[in-house]
Amino acid sequence: MNDYQDYFDEVIEAHRLIEQWFALPQGNDALDNLLTRFSPRFSMITPLARVLDLDTLTALFRTAGGMKTGFRIELSELRGIDQHERGATVSYRERQVDATGLETDRRSTVVFEKEPLERVVWRHLHETFCES
Repeated sequence: MNDYQDYFDEVIEAHRLIEQWFALPQGNDALDNLLTRFSPRFSMITPLARVLDLDTLTALFRTAGGMKTGFRIELSELRGIDQHERGATVSYRERQVDATGLETDRRSTVVFEKEPLERVVWRHLHETFCES
């Protein structure tokens, strides 16, 4: 059985930072620390099938900082899909809610890469909305 805990911990920590950034940005250092978690070759498919690269994700984060008062993320259903020498693929469920009560629910699959010194970075993320 593979141990995915380091990857699950990364999902949890990254979402904690995203939650903080969207609810109340802590300055450029906080955003820079968040963005270092992503590979320079990062790609993402959003729930609406939009394709993002790291530059687009960076612009999205810069624009959205502090714009979602009361923003909360709840993670569940973390599962390991595959683990290998250069990284792993995991899935999870993510529920988001803000102070207005706007709620989204999605399932996500992330491909992680290990960089030198075993640092884990987000290489690809695919999100799909869950039906209500």
